Amino acid sequence: MKFARVSNNRRRAGYTLAETLAALLFLAIVIPAVVEALHVAGRAGTVSIRRAVAARIAERMLTEATLYTNLSSTAQSGTQVEGAVDYQWTVTRENWVQSSLPQLTAEVRFLTQGQESLVRLSTLGHPVDALPGSSSSSSSTATR
Repeated sequence: MKFARVSNNRRRAGYTLAETLAALLFLAIVIPAVVEALHVAGRAGTVSIRRAVAARIAERMLTEATLYTNLSSTAQSGTQVEGAVDYQWTVTRENWVQSSLPQLTAEVRFLTQGQESLVRLSTLGHPVDALPGSSSSSSSTATR
């Protein structure tokens, strides 16, 4: 069995100018799109990390407000620095459906990509009459 020889040596020489220009045009379109996709993915990762840190701070503030303090005032606030980011937190106390159960809400605000973001967690606190130093009966004050 004999194979035919390719007599046209020009076909084996390499790519034509049109093929090279088409490949460069394709790369000029694809590379910026891939770089932008990587940039967006990196920003989304940063936002998710900051949200996770804010949720951890909110959970810790709720735990402290539930276990260690008697929130006599309606709000406590502060700032916590993690890395180079300031997380401003506020814990508020409101009456829930039953007035003897307080609802504690922790809000943590932080900046990400130039915009303020918010993480909010809520829980129910100890019944008011179960806290030491509090009474379920109302007290009256005497005036002179």
